Amino acid sequence: MRVDVVTIFPEYLEPLNVSLVGKARARGQLDVRVHDLRRWTHDRHHTVDDTPYGGGPGMVMKPEPWGEALDDIIASGAPAAPGEPPARPVLVVPTPSGVPFTQTLAVELSARPWLIFAPARYEGIDRRVIEEYGEHLDVYEVSIGDYVLAGGEAAVLVITEAVARLLPGVLGNAESHRDDSFAPGAMADLLEGPVYTKPPEWRGRGIPEVLLSGHHGKIARWRRDEAFRRTARNRPDLIERCDPAALDKHDRALLAELGWEQRPDGRFGRTAGVVEE
Repeated sequence: MRVDVVTIFPEYLEPLNVSLVGKARARGQLDVRVHDLRRWTHDRHHTVDDTPYGGGPGMVMKPEPWGEALDDIIASGAPAAPGEPPARPVLVVPTPSGVPFTQTLAVELSARPWLIFAPARYEGIDRRVIEEYGEHLDVYEVSIGDYVLAGGEAAVLVITEAVARLLPGVLGNAESHRDDSFAPGAMADLLEGPVYTKPPEWRGRGIPEVLLSGHHGKIARWRRDEAFRRTARNRPDLIERCDPAALDKHDRALLAELGWEQRPDGRFGRTAGVVEE
């Protein structure tokens, strides 16, 4: 996978040289290229922003440097094979007003061969840039949470790591991401439960005996139960929107024990009068 990042703070992306992403780059599994937007400015001050039309606080990033930068980066794409057109990238724009970034979206992006990130600063990028490239590229406007940062570079780090770990060969154990919180599959929409390692006792605290039993069926059931308990406690909204068809008899009994009831529409809601401990 190729990843291009256009930013006015290239040094912010240094973490892409370390840990999981850094190793993937070193092995050639991930081609990351960081570009300074100011390279595409033409005035002595390397201006990338201006005041907003219609008034208001803050500044808006100018379309000209973004357009030139994106044109040059897109043009640098090599053909997938002789005689074929250059590969078409996906444009990812981190913004608080975008769609929520989820594990499902990470999986979707991990299947794309080329991502270009456009992290904004100030009040954002002139809207015409998004509209222009949206006519011939897939554009994802993505939010990593309901809060506002000084710029989109931190979101680029989050999204890149979430996507990179899904690429074939990046994780040492190919099965490592199967039981992630929010991972598609049997445990979808559940948070991952607690995990333990050696020693078997630490500061007088042991580990659940079922994990020492060697009984894979019981261990799987315990892990699913703990996932339900953690999800019900920390993310009740996930329980409320879970698909009832994906729940077995044991799941339903556990939810009832935790203070949830199945409503006429089939979905689950908190039992009236139940107070979370």
